[in-house]
Amino acid sequence: MTKYKILKSNDTITVDVSGHSGYGDVGYDIVCASISTALIMTANEIDNLGYGYNILNLVNESGKFHLEVKRNKEIDLTIKTLEEVLQVLTEDFPNNIKKIY
Repeated sequence: MTKYKILKSNDTITVDVSGHSGYGDVGYDIVCASISTALIMTANEIDNLGYGYNILNLVNESGKFHLEVKRNKEIDLTIKTLEEVLQVLTEDFPNNIKKIY
């Protein structure tokens, strides 16, 4: 199962995602592919908006994603979109992805 949490402070947002969804075989797992796409698109969007310097820490490894970023209005909106995508995946695949607090 993939587990994720998004923590917000006054200055930063931290996104932590770990595990594999287990929905399908490696290379054919549509849930893992969807999660990975959303995460990479989020990091790329922050960079494409010109806020790459706001990224304090980024780890993207098999089964682990960590993003720590300094907040601003555009980054908050980008992270909100990520949260919405992850929430939909959680609702559609409750046995494969879970939000932790």
